[in-house]
Amino acid sequence: MNTGSSTGTVSTATSTGTTSAATQSTELRGVWFSYLDWQNMPSDEAGFKAAADQVMETIKQNGMNAIFCHVHSHSDAYYSSSLLPTSKFLAGNGRFDALQYMVDSAHRHGLRFQAWFNPYRITGYQMKWSDVPTNSIVKQWYVSGNRNVLLFNGEYYLNPAKPAARELVVNSIREVLTKYDIDGVQFDDYFYPDLGSSAGSNFDYPEYQASGSTLSLSDWRRANVSALIASVYQTVHQVRPAAVFGVSPVANLQSLRSEKSYFVDIDTWMKKAGYVDYVLPQIYFDFEQKTGSGAASDMAYATCLQSWLQLRQKTGSQVKLYIGLALYKCGTKSWDGNATPEWMRRSDILLREVQLARQSGQVTGFGIYAYQNFDDAAAQKELANLRTAFQ
Repeated sequence: MNTGSSTGTVSTATSTGTTSAATQSTELRGVWFSYLDWQNMPSDEAGFKAAADQVMETIKQNGMNAIFCHVHSHSDAYYSSSLLPTSKFLAGNGRFDALQYMVDSAHRHGLRFQAWFNPYRITGYQMKWSDVPTNSIVKQWYVSGNRNVLLFNGEYYLNPAKPAARELVVNSIREVLTKYDIDGVQFDDYFYPDLGSSAGSNFDYPEYQASGSTLSLSDWRRANVSALIASVYQTVHQVRPAAVFGVSPVANLQSLRSEKSYFVDIDTWMKKAGYVDYVLPQIYFDFEQKTGSGAASDMAYATCLQSWLQLRQKTGSQVKLYIGLALYKCGTKSWDGNATPEWMRRSDILLREVQLARQSGQVTGFGIYAYQNFDDAAAQKELANLRTAFQ
């Protein structure tokens, strides 16, 4: 790999390594609009609608064609739900249908709208247990002691091992698919939390003991996640046959295969039909990423990209491969193991990352994290360079 070069070493599917205009026109180019972005939206209906239109216009002007919009970030709902409480982050607090306007505005601007769900998370950054309404099913479950909700390291999660918890997630997705004309559903990287050194005896271990499963604990946990994924895939395609279901996991395949966290059976999802239509690994690293000891890192962009290309080739996968890019790091001092981060020294990192991915002939889309960073002064040169690849 030529570290920091405009290419690097990536196996390509074409002799030229170029991407035709026709191929580029069919690329998915999405932007994540998170609960943090929702908080910045006006609470009055007129102001919200104007701001929503500006969101879509900004995405379109930057050469992108999709929005990945949070609709369920903490076992809550960014719409009027019969299953879950209204999110504390929802603009207008449910006084008008903000999500409907977001979907409609996206479509008016020629953008695809994918609904972004975090399946298991209940609490976390800016969301405390005290924020969860007492009439929420997840709070009622926890109080009842039925173990559909677990407290672990100070945070609350739906129990991946419990069919009732999985059913709640699937039904909430069905509700959104039924109520709104969305183009897809996406999960990101929140699956099992990091269970640490006691992974062999904590969290959902009592359910494992009671299950009588002949699988190892790790494989049993992977099967729990895969059961949810398969059910969501089936639901998406039953309710909206033209819609897609994808997952945006962390980029490190070794982490996904860990015995302590995530429990994502990425190899099976890539190899077998019926799990996902696409994967969108978050390769949020520059070309010069190093380890703490200063050695070349497996997370350096070209190396990490290659690992996903190899996985797709090895499994003969028909699952589409998109790549997530870190706009939020551009122009910042985000650590990459160098004395001065490449993010500070160059303003064409994302452009080169897109170019390298296209050369593979296997990558057919990109995700940009996040919408809120479009206004970052430090990211403007990088964003201008990226636009040259998207227009």
